[in-house]
Amino acid sequence: MRLTRDVQERIYAGVLGKMTGVYLGRPVEGWTYEAISSRFGEITDYVHEELNLPLIVTDDDLSGTFGFFRAVEDNDFSPELTAKAVGDAWLNYIIEDKTILWWGGLGNSTEHTAYLNLKNGIPAPESGSAARNGKVLSEQIGAQIFMDAFAMMCPGDPERASHFVRAASSVSHDGIAVEAAVFLGALEAAAFSERKLDRLFDEGERYLNSELMRRLIGDVRNTCAKAGHWREVRDYLNRNYGYDRFEGVCHIIPNHALMLASILLGGDDFARSLMIAVSAGWDTDCNAGNVGCFNGIRLGLDALTKTVDVRSPVRDRLFVITADGGEGITDAVRETRKIFRAASAVYHEAANIPPERFAFEYPGSVQGFEPCPYVSSGDDVLLTNVDGRGLMITAAGAVAYVSTPTFFDPNAQWQGYDAVASPSLYEGQTVTARLDVTQQKPILARLYVCHATLQDKIEVVYGQENFLRQGNTRIDWVIPPLGGMPVLRVGVSLRSSMGDPCAATLLSLDWTGAPLKYQLTGALQKNITDPMPFAFRAFVSSARHTSLSLMHTLCVSHPAENGVVTLGTRDFSDYSISARIIPQPNQRCGLVIRARGHRQYYAALLSGGNTLSLVLRDAAGDTVLAHCAFAYTAFEQLTMMLSARGNNLKVSVGETVLHAADASARYRSGGAGFRVDIGTMMVDDFSIMNASERNRCQQSVGMHEEDVNHTVILE
Repeated sequence: MRLTRDVQERIYAGVLGKMTGVYLGRPVEGWTYEAISSRFGEITDYVHEELNLPLIVTDDDLSGTFGFFRAVEDNDFSPELTAKAVGDAWLNYIIEDKTILWWGGLGNSTEHTAYLNLKNGIPAPESGSAARNGKVLSEQIGAQIFMDAFAMMCPGDPERASHFVRAASSVSHDGIAVEAAVFLGALEAAAFSERKLDRLFDEGERYLNSELMRRLIGDVRNTCAKAGHWREVRDYLNRNYGYDRFEGVCHIIPNHALMLASILLGGDDFARSLMIAVSAGWDTDCNAGNVGCFNGIRLGLDALTKTVDVRSPVRDRLFVITADGGEGITDAVRETRKIFRAASAVYHEAANIPPERFAFEYPGSVQGFEPCPYVSSGDDVLLTNVDGRGLMITAAGAVAYVSTPTFFDPNAQWQGYDAVASPSLYEGQTVTARLDVTQQKPILARLYVCHATLQDKIEVVYGQENFLRQGNTRIDWVIPPLGGMPVLRVGVSLRSSMGDPCAATLLSLDWTGAPLKYQLTGALQKNITDPMPFAFRAFVSSARHTSLSLMHTLCVSHPAENGVVTLGTRDFSDYSISARIIPQPNQRCGLVIRARGHRQYYAALLSGGNTLSLVLRDAAGDTVLAHCAFAYTAFEQLTMMLSARGNNLKVSVGETVLHAADASARYRSGGAGFRVDIGTMMVDDFSIMNASERNRCQQSVGMHEEDVNHTVILE
């Protein structure tokens, strides 16, 4: 199947469908069918506000689906992706007890058990096998909920989709759980070119190895064909496949049966299928997420708004919470691009993907942009996607402020899973926007960011205003020093110089490369009784104990190997990181660069009181690229700088300099941070600087700062 524009949009619709299903089902996850029916009857739209809950949530269904999919890129888009490779991705992107999984305990949570197996050296697929974990544990629901992205990268190719899904699912599951995931994955792949459900179900069964699964599917199809109402089917499923008939916390059979019934009974009505999946109970967010993804692919973008508009409130917003913190604040367009890029690589076709972070290329996409919640425009502001060519901003008044998240909202509520990520934008980075205007009356535009402070307030910093002439105008702005505080949102303001209503189309907005200079200095904690400032959340830590200190910027402690703390994104390519570190008793410690998760990075490490090394870290552990003698003592303050430029690494500690080259060019970009093994290290004066633009940084930052920036403090 050719990777046409229609295929791209169906992937996007599948991603949105997955998200909307999860967001619809999450507020009532864990509720009984009777409780849902009593409170809501049928859930036809979002109920989060009625329950005082957030709409956009951190959720295992989403973080696992899009986080584990990174195994494809990490393995060079190999069409022969193995379960072991996906298991390695689990170890790289999961932070134990924090991200992606339900941490319900060994022998209770299927995924937690599989993770512990992987951590203890048991590779996939043995990590998820019934032989190791038992039949009950291996047949819970998780295989089905994490597999959608692997299926979507195989449009029109259910055979290849079944291979990828089987490999990914067997990391944690076995038996009928894997068979259920394979069946659904085949349906999703086939749905790119086939709409009729009977044909899709027949096609999906070709990839099954389980007669039990075939009987279940047949029974569900027959029951749905005869039933007069969806509640009749739900009652039948409860009597014959209910939770009371299967052991474990959340067995696949009841949920898979209900998910299939929701698809069959909903037919070509996207909203009705989701209503059934959520209103019928059991694992509501998982089932609705799978239903939404499948029907998004099959029915297309228009289906998401045809009867009930479940798309507009979401505004493409998505969290993918992993150890690769800078990828955590994302959106449906960006995740669609990753899937399409993988499909293009596997099928050897060109990937026509805009280079800019925000390009709004799909119909209706807004990529999180909205009237700014921190800066009021004073009048109605409307954002409209212009046929995939940009985002039109129109205001009834003379000013408009629109922005999109780059980090968590400090005032947001959180439900369930930890919110762990790093900002996607930093001081010292250059933001570039392209805007288009058609009106003749002058419009002024400027870029701005909203950032947190140590006092847990929010400040707004503006760039200089630029006149927008008719046609396309480019605006560049280097974000000034913010004291290392996290950027929460990036935005564009418009102002009509004549006081008339203003309008312009945002064609794109982007930033690339490491910051010209990012710096965090001094002790962030002012009083031992004070809570941690929100700014501390910008660091993503898999070290067991990471905290602020009254004497130092950070204290990092870990009782085992590879305690890692990172900050930054995959935009950081050629750059340097420096810090003053104090090795307290530990096995080794040092700096990390180009981290893409917490088991994929380069590092400069001090060890044994006598050695300095440059290492490459991957699933196999540390590979020493270079080392030299270097004597140091515990509690000695050392200034260390580590740089990466192309394939070359360089570390300096005092007068000692060590070089290395990685011929494999394994990691071309990624975040920065620290590592400690079996002990503690203190960190001060942490900075990141773009290696290729250091001179420009020194010349330009400060020269224009007072001229082009204005700060507003929001209480």
